[in-house]
Amino acid sequence: MTTTTLTRPDTAVPGRPGGTDTARHRRKRILNWIAVHSVAVALALFFVLPFVFVFLTSVMSDDQAMSGDLWPGSWNWSNYSTVFHTPGFLDWWRNSLMYALLGTVFTVCSSVPVAYALAKFRFRGRRTAMMLVISTMMLPPQVIIIPMYLVWAQQFHLSGSLWPLIIPMAFGDAYSIFLLRQFLLTIPQEYIESAKVDGCGELRTLLRIVVPMAKPGIAAVALFQFFYCWNDYFGPQIYAAQNPGAWTLSYGLESFKSAHAVNWNLTMAATLLVMAPVVIVFFFAQKAFVEGVTLTGVKG
Repeated sequence: MTTTTLTRPDTAVPGRPGGTDTARHRRKRILNWIAVHSVAVALALFFVLPFVFVFLTSVMSDDQAMSGDLWPGSWNWSNYSTVFHTPGFLDWWRNSLMYALLGTVFTVCSSVPVAYALAKFRFRGRRTAMMLVISTMMLPPQVIIIPMYLVWAQQFHLSGSLWPLIIPMAFGDAYSIFLLRQFLLTIPQEYIESAKVDGCGELRTLLRIVVPMAKPGIAAVALFQFFYCWNDYFGPQIYAAQNPGAWTLSYGLESFKSAHAVNWNLTMAATLLVMAPVVIVFFFAQKAFVEGVTLTGVKG
């Protein structure tokens, strides 16, 4: 009597072609994993090393900062205290914070209703209005800076301050409107219609239904605007250059660098203090930022 042994087709037996294919597939997968992670580590080092260099230089002594040493011989944390006590530095910090916070609040509060109308209202000329909003994004600010400066300086007498930069944000921002409109298109119309059936008006629907559902998109727009205001150099240079009391950190840093041209340790410490708020804000809000940016491109 002959006994027949049955082997499952999906079982890999060493020495047979199936086992060789499985081992080859495993090696290929491991090599792919190593290659991908090697590239990721290389890119991470490419972006992180400049920050490491700035930090290490910021805690060096004056003499060592001018040398070719990459590691500080002594950790001079007093450099940060010296920067903080530089005349005008705290004023620059306060002005940047005021500019960034007010600009962000004004932009969000003015852009959300416009984006809601363009996304959910049905009216004649809606596409034309959207095209006009987008077309303003293609106009460089340098083209209109001279007439705008003359208006703010001669008609409103606000030159030498940051208000010519803050007040226009209360009337909306084209880029913010575009991003919010794209995000609001992803909100199902059924939620809005249900709210109206329950007796909600347009304003209440916006505040009670749409805004809570659009938090990721609003967070992304707020972060974009905060970063823009905090890093803005061109605007303060035009409107606040003649008044050092209205300088922001981005513009004041240029003056600080000129005054401490040979003190690279102090210059790097000031640079790190200027970058720190942006890095901290992004670190704590990166989840909402990434989610908002991702969902703004779902619909056209």
